[in-house]
Order: sequence, then C-alpha cells, then structure tokens
Amino acid sequence: MDQVAQLARHFAPLVDFLYPPRCPSCGSGVASQAGLCAECWASLDIPGGPQLLWHPAGELVPIHAATRYNATSRKLVLAYKHGGKIGLSRLMAQLMASHLPPPGQSHRPPLLIPVPLHRWRLWGRGFNQSAVLAQELAKLGRGQAMVGALQRHRRTPSLGGLGAQQRDLALKGAIRLSAGFAARIKARDVVLVDDVLTSGATSRACVAALQAAHPASIAITCFAQVTD
Repeated sequence: MDQVAQLARHFAPLVDFLYPPRCPSCGSGVASQAGLCAECWASLDIPGGPQLLWHPAGELVPIHAATRYNATSRKLVLAYKHGGKIGLSRLMAQLMASHLPPPGQSHRPPLLIPVPLHRWRLWGRGFNQSAVLAQELAKLGRGQAMVGALQRHRRTPSLGGLGAQQRDLALKGAIRLSAGFAARIKARDVVLVDDVLTSGATSRACVAALQAAHPASIAITCFAQVTD
C-alpha cells in the first residue's frame, strides 16, 4: 500500500464523521464514501453481455458496457463529470472492470486508451473523465493506461440533436493518433475507454484513428451505454 493510500485509510473515519457518506445518486446515507444505496444499486440496468459497434471498415468492435444509460447511471455520470465528484471514478471503474474479459497470460497487457477531449474542453473541465477511468482500470489490473495516445485536434459542435450520419460527419478527421504512438500500439490489444457511449460516432472516429496503427485487436469499455 503506498503512502497516499495509507493516509486515506488513516483519515477515513474523520472524513466520514465530518462528511457522512451519502449515496451519490439519491443522497441516502450509505456505509462508505464510494458506495451506492441498495435501492440505487438495484436500479442500475446491467447488460447481459457485450454489444457490437459497427464500423465503416466492416469490422464489429465489442462494447463492454458496465450499465445501460438510465436515470441512475445518468445521475452518477453527471455527478462525476460535471459535479466535481471525481472520487466516483473508482466505483465506475470497478463496474467497468467486472464486464471486461480478464487480461490474457501475455506479458503485454492490453492498452487502455481514453477517448480524448479537445484542449479547450479539457481546460474548461479540468480533467478528462475517460483518462481518469483508464487510470483506475489500470490500478485494477485491467491493462496499461496510455493517456494521450489519441488527440482531438479539432473542436467539434455539440452532437445533441444530430442524426447518426450527421454525428459521423461532424467527427470525421477530428481525432487522430498523437505523434510517436503508432509504433507503441502496433500489434497490441487495445481497449478504448469512455464514460458514456451514445450513438457511437465518437467511438467510430477513435477506432478509425487507432486502426491506422494496426493493433492486434480493439474493444471498447464504457460506464454507460445509451441503447434504443
């Protein structure tokens, strides 16, 4: 256990006394700072298995979603991404990890590559939520975090209200491999990490950029997936 973890464990009772643990979804009292109440746990919509993302290249990329997007998962995502509750990343990553296939016996673990934010969005928010999730997944033994491998070099409009084809056009060419990463990705298993997968347009743009490096395989993990 590193020094930071030891300090966190030492001061946990004091933190709980000053700030009684509350469910981040509904506000009810819970046993720990990173937990959900039983009712909110039960309300999460857990997929039975991976879905598939269609890609224009003709490939089907597996999507390992921890939850389906519903009222409870939406509250968690908003609290994490916009409410300053970055500590939820551990809980979300644990749920994501439970849906990922265990890493193989290879000496080279899969690369956990987060969906990138444009620099203006990153400066405004203060952190890339997908990058934090990738780092938490790495701590849980699900691979090697490779933050910065993808770059969103062009700002894109809000995708809300756009159809599937319009979203794909808006993101075309907006995401690319960062300089120097192609050789590190070649022949490696890659897991694209995101918080929420909606239409799949952003994921398709990321997959297209990653395919240029010729990885051994590509999969996607997200905390919540919007499904029809």
